[in-house]
This record gives sequence, structure tokens and C-alpha cells, in this order.
Amino acid sequence: PDRFFAASPAACRPSANQRSACPSLCDAIGGGTKGLIVNTLDRVIGNSTLHQMAINNWMSWEGGVDLIAKTSAELAMPNVIVHVARMVHTPVGSAPGGMIFWQPDPAAAPLAFGFVSSDAAVAAYFANHIFVGTPFEGAPAILGNITIEITAESASAQVEIPGFVFKSHLAEFSETTMIQRDPLPTAPFYQQGLEAAAGHACLKVNGEKIDLVIPTVGITGGPCAVLAACGLYAR
Repeated sequence: PDRFFAASPAACRPSANQRSACPSLCDAIGGGTKGLIVNTLDRVIGNSTLHQMAINNWMSWEGGVDLIAKTSAELAMPNVIVHVARMVHTPVGSAPGGMIFWQPDPAAAPLAFGFVSSDAAVAAYFANHIFVGTPFEGAPAILGNITIEITAESASAQVEIPGFVFKSHLAEFSETTMIQRDPLPTAPFYQQGLEAAAGHACLKVNGEKIDLVIPTVGITGGPCAVLAACGLYAR
């Protein structure tokens, strides 16, 4: 805001130690020139495609607990997805939300498949705005309840939909890292966020523990078992 730049240059001028630690930005502030500050920040941010492109569809989240797995090492593709967040924001509203895919028999149709939320509009948004061009385009919207619990040592997600209760549990996290991924065939959107890969993951479906094999890389290009503290999908 202009009122920020209206402060006295003397009052805003950094000390000699501060100036030596960050000369470019400090010179801009010390000089009291708005344009130099903008130019400096532009150099820091860079002129990436994502920085410049127009965004038509997006979702952001907080408290993501994501699990993509196979029930057998012999399977070519994952047949388990519990990919949900404590709060998801979209242009049509905000609510807990995410994706469920459960196909215990790979030769048969999935027993549970779709985008879940306690808000019907949020559940319906994902398939035809974020996941267009993937096998999840047109997936059904499912009304359900999502409960997320996160501590320093573990994270769990419970998803309740008609006929099923899924409960995933993640632990043994790596350090949290900041990610930025370009669109992929399986995830045709830009991704930004914070992720901590889990070294341990387990799942119960309707109270029954499911044997899991965790692939190295999931459909989003990142870890298959991960605590995603916050993030953004945009296209």
C-alpha cells in the first residue's frame, strides 16, 4: 500500500549491518524508491511461467494427509487412494475435501471412487475443473465426512462415505520441503506446497487392516505417503 512507502526514508533506512547482509533490497528501501523495490522483488521471484500465466481453476488446502498405494506388488497401478485435507478452498467454497479410490479387486469396478466433501459444491468442483484430462475427470461427487488429526509424530485421516469408513495413518516423516511441480499427464496442473514424506503408512477399511505396498512416486509426481501441510493446485 502507498501508506507503507509514505514513511520517512530516514525512519525506514536500515543499519549498516542490515545493509551489508542484504545490499540490493536495503539500497532500494534506503533510497525510498518504490520502483527499485518492485524491481528487486521481481528478480527474487523470477519470471517463471507460473508467475505470469492467467489461472482459471484452482484449489488450495491446509492439513493434507495423502496415501496412494497398491494392495499387491504385482499390480501395475495403485488401487488405493485416500488423498484428503482438513480444509480445502476453491472458487465455489471451502470445506474438508479430497479423493477416494478403492478397488480391492483390480479386475472389477472400484467399490469407492470419487471426490469427497461435506459440501456438495466443493466435492463437485474437483473433477471438471482441476482433474480435466485425467481418468478422474467426471468422477462422482460424494457427500461424506473427513476428520484429520496431525501431531509432530503422525497424521491420520478418517473418511466416512456411504458404505465405507477409511482410516489412514502416516508416521516417520522426513524433513518438510517446499515443492513446485509443473503439469504432468497424471496431474495436469501446477503444484506448490509443503510436503513431508512418510516412512510408515497403514490403512483400515471398515475396520479391516489392508496390506499395502507404497510406490516411490505417485500420480502427482511426489511421494505416495505424505503429509502435505499446505499447498495449491492451479491451471
